[in-house]
Amino acid sequence: MNKATAVPGNALLSPTDHALVLIDHQSQMAFATHTIDISALRNNVSLISKGAKGFKVPVVLTTVAEKSFSGPLFPELPAIFPGQPVFDRTSMNAWEDQGVIDEINRIGKQRLVIAGLWTSVCIVGPTLSAIEQGFEIYVITDACGDVSEEAHERAVTRMVQAGAVPITSVQYLLELQRDWARGETYDLTTGIAREHAGGYGVGIQYAKTMFGAQEGGH
Repeated sequence: MNKATAVPGNALLSPTDHALVLIDHQSQMAFATHTIDISALRNNVSLISKGAKGFKVPVVLTTVAEKSFSGPLFPELPAIFPGQPVFDRTSMNAWEDQGVIDEINRIGKQRLVIAGLWTSVCIVGPTLSAIEQGFEIYVITDACGDVSEEAHERAVTRMVQAGAVPITSVQYLLELQRDWARGETYDLTTGIAREHAGGYGVGIQYAKTMFGAQEGGH
């Protein structure tokens, strides 16, 4: 009989074990996205971006045909990551772009968390390619979107069948924090949640304002 021990599972994300790869959160791609409200998508992208920055997770930003077709990144991204290089590509599959691959290799993480537009094209491509090369891939499905529910769902199913792990934006943030006793990131996490985590964030605001409640004794 196995004995339980108070240690986290290896499958849980931590700030030091992965890089976040944000792919093609661009104007033209958003115009045809119908699986998630664009305001909600931008909110979720801001949430994970602020979480990654606050927890010092390495981040890769990439676009496709920025000048000729797809347009600029959502304005939140350069605001959160000022001066961060953006790797523009011609290939729909970021894993076929040497600049992106050089950056992935420079960062040196075997576990990647991916989000972007569209799920069925620019997320499936690098996900399946990276898995085949031995990388662990997590996909933040509510920071992705596609032209139809069918396209998005079939893409998620295909990636999961290949071994990718689907997660949500709030799940990503809370998995990085994981223990409210981690006081150095407590205010960061609850602050991002208050601003971007919908009803959960409003609940944190209410509890703190009305009766001074704080998770983890902070």
